[in-house]
Amino acid sequence: MDDTSCDTARRHVLGLGCERGTPVAEVQALAIAALDMAGLGAEELAAIASIDSRRQEAAILAVARHFAVPAVFFDAPRLERETPRLKNPSAIVFARVGCHGVAESAALAAIGDDAELVLGKIKSAHATAAVARGGLQKA
Repeated sequence: MDDTSCDTARRHVLGLGCERGTPVAEVQALAIAALDMAGLGAEELAAIASIDSRRQEAAILAVARHFAVPAVFFDAPRLERETPRLKNPSAIVFARVGCHGVAESAALAAIGDDAELVLGKIKSAHATAAVARGGLQKA
């Protein structure tokens, strides 16, 4: 494996949000669609990220297992700090969970300050997804 392949592999995080009890099939289909829309393969995915209130959500955990990546979770105040970087902030989401977005915010938070959204929030009937990418690390 050469150095350039290390630079691009597993630099992306898929942020997911969903209503409680959303069917696994719905969230998994949305996750696959998000990666397709972002032009990414599963091998480029580093993690699934969401809000901590979904830590036990079967659909989100199933998607992480499907892609064989960890699921990471953040509390609403941490996700709210990402609001200036969101493409689709929502007052409705803020009223429900205490941050202006889950999927976009979680994807950005999982990567950190050098993250950028490569796919803004997309929706299914009961779920949202977004994809963020981290910058290259300098040696």
